[in-house]
Amino acid sequence: MTTLMTARLRLEPLDDAHLDGLHAMNSDPAVMRWLGGPVATVDDTRAMIARVRTRWSEWGYGWWALVEHDGGALVGAAGIQHLGKDRANPHELGWRLRRASWGMGLAGEAMRAIVRHGFEELDAPRLCAIRHPDNAASLRLMERLGMRYVGVQHWDGADVPVHALARTAWRLRQDDDGAAPAHD
Repeated sequence: MTTLMTARLRLEPLDDAHLDGLHAMNSDPAVMRWLGGPVATVDDTRAMIARVRTRWSEWGYGWWALVEHDGGALVGAAGIQHLGKDRANPHELGWRLRRASWGMGLAGEAMRAIVRHGFEELDAPRLCAIRHPDNAASLRLMERLGMRYVGVQHWDGADVPVHALARTAWRLRQDDDGAAPAHD
């Protein structure tokens, strides 16, 4: 399993050691509002970790815990999976942060590392992301990553805006900018 590093974060594959931090985040109604589900119980969070561990073992990628270098606090989770959780579908990016970490550029920092991993290591031809229609912060991050709106599609039981970034477009951004911005 792959660990990724950024300036402020260590991205560790989710495991049981992250249960308390993940549960604190997943049981916050403000966080879960954007994910379209109810707040999670401890058992829900355990089941999430089990699903993610299975995907890591089957696919070689999944969700990471976002852990601060300074202090070691879990500030969120982010990952790469497939739309509809089906490997036949395009790769999907996802992220969530604990409320205290919103607005600090941590999601962008983590997602730039994951996008690079998706294109360079997984050889994904395209990365997609879905969002709650009212989640302006996620829309802004998708745009900063270079993702473009492709339309409303039905995923995870709802009609949601879908955004995508092709590997070729990402490479052009890298060539034009030298590298993606270091901080949002």
